[in-house]
Amino acid sequence: MDALIIKPFDLLNTEFCVEVDDGQKIFELIIDGFKADKLVTVDFEKVDLITSSFLNSAFGQLYKDNSEDFVRAHLKVANLSDLDIKLLKKVVDTAKLYYSDPERMQKSIDEILGD
Repeated sequence: MDALIIKPFDLLNTEFCVEVDDGQKIFELIIDGFKADKLVTVDFEKVDLITSSFLNSAFGQLYKDNSEDFVRAHLKVANLSDLDIKLLKKVVDTAKLYYSDPERMQKSIDEILGD
């Protein structure tokens, strides 16, 4: 399997991975790599700040159309701090739960918010 390395610092020209739109750019590159049957590595070298909204946009959506096994086999991350690894795990766990039954999850969210 060929490799694709995505470096958010170089692509986004910033050490801050905080914007949803920037996460979407990374997501689209990951998906392109998946479609080309590449092992995708997202390397966070030189990145100082990462938010859950960025991670959700970049990684959470991957579980909508891909199995956990597929993502594990085709995606790696590098140069994340321990804190950011925990945040990514939380985002991924939430995404897997959400995409396992989106209608039920949305109903629960609506009930909590009183909609």
